[in-house]
Amino acid sequence: MATATTSTLIEYLDSQQELENEAAIALPHSFSHCTFSLGYIRQAVYLCITCASRRGICSSCSIACHTDHEQLELFPKRRFRCDCPTSFLAHPCSLHKQPEIPNEENEYGQNFDSKFCRCGRPYNAKSERETMIQCLACEDWFHESCLNLRTRPSSRFPSPASFTEENSIAEVDQYDGSRSEVSSSGLPPPLITAEDYDALVCRSCVSQIPILQAWSGTPGVAMIVRESPDSSWKIIGALQEDEHAVEDSPEATPARVEASNSEQTRLPTQSLSGDAPVSPSNTDAFQGQKRNLLTSFADGPSAKRSRMSETPLHLHEMVCLAPAARPSVQAIFAQRGARVLGEGDVFLSGDWRKRWCLCDLCLPELRKHPYLLKEEETYEPPEDPDSKLSLEELGLRALERIPRDRALDGIRAFNNMRDDLKDFLRPFAQEGREVAEVDVRRFFETRAEAARIGTKR
Repeated sequence: MATATTSTLIEYLDSQQELENEAAIALPHSFSHCTFSLGYIRQAVYLCITCASRRGICSSCSIACHTDHEQLELFPKRRFRCDCPTSFLAHPCSLHKQPEIPNEENEYGQNFDSKFCRCGRPYNAKSERETMIQCLACEDWFHESCLNLRTRPSSRFPSPASFTEENSIAEVDQYDGSRSEVSSSGLPPPLITAEDYDALVCRSCVSQIPILQAWSGTPGVAMIVRESPDSSWKIIGALQEDEHAVEDSPEATPARVEASNSEQTRLPTQSLSGDAPVSPSNTDAFQGQKRNLLTSFADGPSAKRSRMSETPLHLHEMVCLAPAARPSVQAIFAQRGARVLGEGDVFLSGDWRKRWCLCDLCLPELRKHPYLLKEEETYEPPEDPDSKLSLEELGLRALERIPRDRALDGIRAFNNMRDDLKDFLRPFAQEGREVAEVDVRRFFETRAEAARIGTKR
């Protein structure tokens, strides 16, 4: 009688077909060319832990050259050239044979030391409970608790003792995290979920982009702040979704959420797209749905979000529509050391690229940071035409490419194994017995022993 762990041959073949289909979906690309010759591009970058060098390799080299090495996926990095063929890595590149000099224009931040976030912690996909979010500007990754979005999980170790003033971290204050749903990581949903915003820019980057700092805390450029060290975290600058506000659900009350109408802001009488005016009264914050924990940072490279509409660069406004300076926001950026009233991170939502003022003063500042005006293209390897072929089809194709005498030897060897396997399985079929793993192992061990002594059984 069959047990729960046994399966028929048909079930086994179906499971193998399912694995082949999953592999075709997971790896649909061809990894036969190193991207070094493409120059400095935005591409997925991997850190080879085994090579023990603060250098990055492209996705093709991570598979073709460093297959048996321990690696860490760093996800997309802009203006990065593959280091695999350079003299910095002792392991030779099997795709780009010509040795190259080091890439002088690559930037190697703390991610290349296996450290992430302003807390400087390493990332472990097996133990990390929090979602990590990538900064649009510096492309580092940040824990939700380090962004004031949730209470730090109790199972998480304290942050490292050594830190710089700019990247300092304090324990996140408690807030009421009760909601109707919980995230896939077993934690309550964060104050802002993935569906609430399109991009994050960390405080360190915002402080270096004056034009973005000026817009911080306005509709579509939200911040997480609090009025005093003892008060709850709240959102200033309403979150928007395609210029439409969505009301909070009744049960979603982890913290006070407000639109940025507490201070006077100069808003345009007409939006840049020519639609209805944008005003604080129609830009209330909203709650999205839960966010899945990123595996290896992502699924991920992760369920890709739809492309944002690009800013119409041909528009130039005669009058500057940038908001007036907001003292409370500027006070946050003037802080040093541990967070008090807020860290200064901004969350961009809705059609945020369409909201910028494009006057002769603002546009040059925006052009210094092209990703604020237009979504960047990220290189992907070309599609592999063989990715959808079965193992049998790939085997037949390979058989056609080898010399005729070797192909005939292979066919004879296959036929011999097929005949031996049929003879081996016949008694099981006649007696109605199951074929156990130990039986299969004995069959192949017998054949291997026969091959060693030069006889055919």
